[in-house]
Amino acid sequence: MKSFMSRAALAGLLLGASMLATAATPAPKGAQAFIVSPEDGATVGQEFKVKFGVKDISLAPAGDVTKNTGHHHLLIDVDKLPAEGAPIPTDANHMHFGKAQTEATIKLAPGKHTLQLELGDSGHMPFDPPIVSKKITVTVK
Repeated sequence: MKSFMSRAALAGLLLGASMLATAATPAPKGAQAFIVSPEDGATVGQEFKVKFGVKDISLAPAGDVTKNTGHHHLLIDVDKLPAEGAPIPTDANHMHFGKAQTEATIKLAPGKHTLQLELGDSGHMPFDPPIVSKKITVTVK
């Protein structure tokens, strides 16, 4: 019986810890992310600079748990926002800027592309509610 109680207590602790680990960080009131440049509808070269902006939230590197901070993720040609309760993916369509960068030079193939920012918390998780920029479209020559 003692062994069963110990296992039950351990299972309860692990379940509680896992629920806390996946709990979304509340978004600071009024927090916004936006793309400073290029402008929506711009024509750009295959390699171009994207500048990021925020309002009512501070930037901090990934892993920094300072309250009301996050870092940028650039979503390229993404139709659906990353799932809530799971880290923002790392792939060609989800670029991470975990050093709190405010701009990046990116290279895209010719054609039309969409760009959107999403702020992630210290563990690359989307905020609740998600802090995302307006989606813009650029044409790459």
